[in-house]
Amino acid sequence: MNLHADDISINTFIGPGSVISGDIRGNGFMRVDGDIDGNLETNGSIIISEKARIRGNVTSKTAIIGGIVVGDVCASESVRLLTSSAVIGDIVTRRIQIEDKVIFQGHCIAVDDEPSFNEKTERFLDEKAVRSKVIH
Repeated sequence: MNLHADDISINTFIGPGSVISGDIRGNGFMRVDGDIDGNLETNGSIIISEKARIRGNVTSKTAIIGGIVVGDVCASESVRLLTSSAVIGDIVTRRIQIEDKVIFQGHCIAVDDEPSFNEKTERFLDEKAVRSKVIH
């Protein structure tokens, strides 16, 4: 993994004990140790620590998840689910690593080839949008 300046310094930090309602959009490296009820989006990497609880979608370049995410995870490069993590939602990425004792309930699309990844991601998001509009 090549490290860039954005991967070394934390641009956005949500500390332990913090509770945020609403979407968060940032640039560069994000670290979350608190609770968020909303979507997270960054053009860099994100670490969701084992203390973090997210109820919303996560979008980033890379995602390392140690806490709980109830929502979809879309990372253009990679997702790593640590032993303490739980993801209740779908994962879309180019590479995924799942450690032992992870809780994952959802669908996973992991395609390393960039054109195929972009095509499958677009199709998946379109289908998900249509399913969300269906009246039960």
